[in-house]
Amino acid sequence: MNDTLLHHRAEGPASAAPLLLGPSLGTSLALWDRVAPELSTGHRVIRWDLPGHGGSPAGLLRAGATVGDLADLVLALADALGVERFAYAGVSLGGAVGLHLALHHPERVSSLAVICSSAHFNGAQPWQDRAALVRREGLARLAQSANDRWFTPGFTVPRLVQDHRDADPESYAACCDALAAFDVRDRLGGIAAPTLVIAGREDPATPPAHLREIADAVPGATLVEIPGASHLAPAERPEAVLAALRSHFHGHPERGMAVRRAVLGDAHVDRAQARQTPFTAPFQDFISRYAWGEIWTDETLSRRERSMITLTALVAHGHYEELAMHVRAARRNGLTPEEIGAVLLQTAVYCGVPAANSAFATAQRVLAEEDGGAG
Repeated sequence: MNDTLLHHRAEGPASAAPLLLGPSLGTSLALWDRVAPELSTGHRVIRWDLPGHGGSPAGLLRAGATVGDLADLVLALADALGVERFAYAGVSLGGAVGLHLALHHPERVSSLAVICSSAHFNGAQPWQDRAALVRREGLARLAQSANDRWFTPGFTVPRLVQDHRDADPESYAACCDALAAFDVRDRLGGIAAPTLVIAGREDPATPPAHLREIADAVPGATLVEIPGASHLAPAERPEAVLAALRSHFHGHPERGMAVRRAVLGDAHVDRAQARQTPFTAPFQDFISRYAWGEIWTDETLSRRERSMITLTALVAHGHYEELAMHVRAARRNGLTPEEIGAVLLQTAVYCGVPAANSAFATAQRVLAEEDGGAG
């Protein structure tokens, strides 16, 4: 174990976009056990432990610590892993770390989710009192009330309660110091990262009003309230949390539909929508969410460049009906007939002359139709 870095677990392809997951006070990275594996299908998920919690060494945080100190530890972990820019989701104290990162290091945070957290934690005194109690007596007595603070009646996660009991008291108290000093209510309007805010409707620690306060102040933020969830929503209602995070981090059907219409044209999309049935609806949602909402919205490549790649791929696989549609799309994306011809000529070298011959015939027909319509 590295005694200068937060303990962490990485899941998913190393080449995928990074997503960091932050824990709540008293828990470990096990808080994300029922969510992280699913998120890792589309991201390089990195979940981390607070100092003195789970596998993270005690001593990384001292008395009088701030949320900024925790954020620095998270950045040190990201740097050590070669992660420059990342999406971030955090619960409670982990959510406060996300708010701090988005405010103070906006160049590092591509997208943010704040879960069962707050821009302030009801003033300093309750946390100063808790820190003093833990420094004096340890965590055994406080852990006895964990279920009441974390979950709705009758629900528990024994592993997380044990994590609470096993945490290092001084590290826990230092985290309480950080919560005592945290208040960014007057700065929320400066957060530029796309932000999702998730509230547990039954959460007594950070009630929905705290999350609404964040959502109302952060420009463009989205609020989701989860019924039947208390403070540790990812553990108690993982399916609902996962659905919200997937929509936020993995692409948005609404945004995808707008791009789909811009590239393919309203007439084509309207026809596709009119033909939709309950059988084909999941596929339509799939292409809107992933193809158009995630891939085509990625600004790494321009739409012109994506059109050229798409034309080549369609020729290579002989999908000439789709090719006709994307020749029209290429024109909307700014390619000239000469540039389209140059792309198809390139395919003659790498995809074969017969494939290019069919492609030229298809493109010529579409371009002639467009010229005739323009007249």
